[in-house]
Amino acid sequence: MSKFGDYISETKNELLNKVSWPTWTELQGSAVVVMISSVIIALVVFLMDYGFENLMKAAYSLVS
Repeated sequence: MSKFGDYISETKNELLNKVSWPTWTELQGSAVVVMISSVIIALVVFLMDYGFENLMKAAYSLVS
């Protein structure tokens, strides 16, 4: 049980003293980048899906 206590103590020490946490401004900036990237990726996937759908409709209309 002593090893577990040591682990908890060392983990707390590392999180409080050795980790460099981002500032609120850095977090906001990162969130904006993630949101913009998500929208761009969603648009690319939508356009690919729309294009493939139309391509398949054209191919099926030729066959039937």
